[in-house]
Amino acid sequence: MKQENTAWFRKGIHHGTPIALGYLAVSFTLGIAAKNAGMTAWQGACASVTTVASAGEFAGFQVIAAGASYLEMAVMMLVINARYMLMSCSLSQKLDPDLPFFHRLILGWGITDEIFGVASSVPDKLNPWYNYGMMAISIPGWTLGTFVGIAVGNVLPAHAVSALSVGLYGMFLAIIIPPARKNRVIAGLVAISMLASFAMAKLPLVSGISSGMRTIILTVVIAGVAAVLFPVKEEQNAA
Repeated sequence: MKQENTAWFRKGIHHGTPIALGYLAVSFTLGIAAKNAGMTAWQGACASVTTVASAGEFAGFQVIAAGASYLEMAVMMLVINARYMLMSCSLSQKLDPDLPFFHRLILGWGITDEIFGVASSVPDKLNPWYNYGMMAISIPGWTLGTFVGIAVGNVLPAHAVSALSVGLYGMFLAIIIPPARKNRVIAGLVAISMLASFAMAKLPLVSGISSGMRTIILTVVIAGVAAVLFPVKEEQNAA
């Protein structure tokens, strides 16, 4: 591994450690849902290490508990996790055009909301080894939390389990506050996104739409409007 890649990998591990700690707490509650669906600790851990999607796994365990078909499972996963396609497209713009396909494939598989948020804040081009570092520390944390949640989760009182999930919200705040403080446009878009998300979850005509689809709609609309009103000027390379 080149020295530059090693440095980025270590930086990714450093920045991914808070994500891993948050995942450990949140996936603990996910493990309880998996256990209620009749899954063993090893089955739940395999689901987490291969899927790496909180909302998708919660929904998937509910489908398993309901005894639904594989087709229903596939459609559910496609709708809920479709937002990751948008995140992949966004991060692809920060990658070197000559980056091999297998790197892009691994990065696409390992994208989560938190990893995407941190990787998006990297100035200039994104080194894939930075994401690999975050993945190397956060995905084991997510998997371990699911395993432990299935194994011993029901031992804890319900209010203690619920309190563990608060850590993920703190992680989101840590991701969005620094860039919002530096840029008023970003701060305004964050506020608008929060208000729009709350409105879509409460308004009768759109509240029935799945959370994953609501995220996609809001992302496309708000990002599209922001791109038109506040375009980012690209620096032309000197000849």
